[in-house]
Amino acid sequence: MALRINPLVEGTPLSGIRQMSNRLPAHPGAVNLTVGQPDFPPPDDVKEAARQAIGQRMTGYSMNAGLQELREAAAAYYGKKYGFRYDPATETVITAGGSGSMDAVLRTILEPGDEAIIPVPIYAGYEPLIRLAGAIPVYQDTRRTRFIPDADALEKLITPKTKVVIFNNPSNPTGVAIPKDQMDRLAEVLARHQVYILSDDIYSENTFDAPHQSFGAYPALRDRLFLIHGLSKSHSMTGWRIGVLFGPAAVMKHIVKVHAYNAICAPTPSQYAAIEAYTGTTDAPEKMNRAYIKRRAFLLEALKEMNLSIVRPTGAFYAFPSIEEFPITSKEFAIRALEEEGVAVVHGSAFTMYGEGHVRISYAASREQLEKGMERLGRFVRKLRGDTPTTVPDTLFKE
Repeated sequence: MALRINPLVEGTPLSGIRQMSNRLPAHPGAVNLTVGQPDFPPPDDVKEAARQAIGQRMTGYSMNAGLQELREAAAAYYGKKYGFRYDPATETVITAGGSGSMDAVLRTILEPGDEAIIPVPIYAGYEPLIRLAGAIPVYQDTRRTRFIPDADALEKLITPKTKVVIFNNPSNPTGVAIPKDQMDRLAEVLARHQVYILSDDIYSENTFDAPHQSFGAYPALRDRLFLIHGLSKSHSMTGWRIGVLFGPAAVMKHIVKVHAYNAICAPTPSQYAAIEAYTGTTDAPEKMNRAYIKRRAFLLEALKEMNLSIVRPTGAFYAFPSIEEFPITSKEFAIRALEEEGVAVVHGSAFTMYGEGHVRISYAASREQLEKGMERLGRFVRKLRGDTPTTVPDTLFKE
């Protein structure tokens, strides 16, 4: 009899995002609009800080919770921007990326049979972590509210089994940020129920139309709230693996144990680089956002030319247009677009079944790649409609 592995792991699929990006090597020359990888380099001073750390042999383990200087810098940086205060010593943990924060929190608070509410469509990484903990994901469908979680609908989903409500703000894959008035209503509902709140704010620095709204600004939620931040998107440091987790001290002392047994600590040279990011190169997100806003404008105009409807993205760097008019699944759409026209996007069903009928386009890619990608996507859309092939007007490629 063959040895078994954990059936929860065996039944967990590979992320749909990676399923699409892994097809790219078979299609040289294809335009990759799948992953949320900024095309900008990390700031020069950040790279220099990492080089100095390596040169001075500051490459050993740090404290499990991260370098004290980094925790102080991160708590000061986010606290000043978003109106909350967390103790760097007891309420701040540096993890191996935002994903490390998510994993450590959920493994600490979830028990088998617990329910975790997630507004959907949502990033592919949350549901597997919930299931691997033996808990049950409960979906809040946001499609009828323009991808913004509705407070009344959320309250109807909360039961005695609900342990946590998870948010991703701004949202991956929709690019929609929660407006302040809606967040006020959500905070009122959450204050009435004894549940944890976990808000993944990794894209908080990438908001374009209004300042980021944080659940950390609501004192009534303070003792049950976890906030995830990091440098992957704001400073183009995806591979450096720096996540920052804030939460109540009573639980964080246990979360740091889970983090420690998983990763011991975040990469130490990256931590020294992160100190520079939070204290020196604080203007990096603003510089990148100026480019993202221009790319968003180009992308929305190109999608308009294709007659693809979309809820306007207000943050992150994703667009989530509807392809419901076509009699094929979103996965078939994505595979055919790659194989027939050489443009790679992510099928909406990668973000739970509630993403079906959409595709995700990342405009973290360069402007040149976006232009090529939209020309190819437009050609594919016209092919599906049976239209006469034409090119996207050159005027769409101008600033």
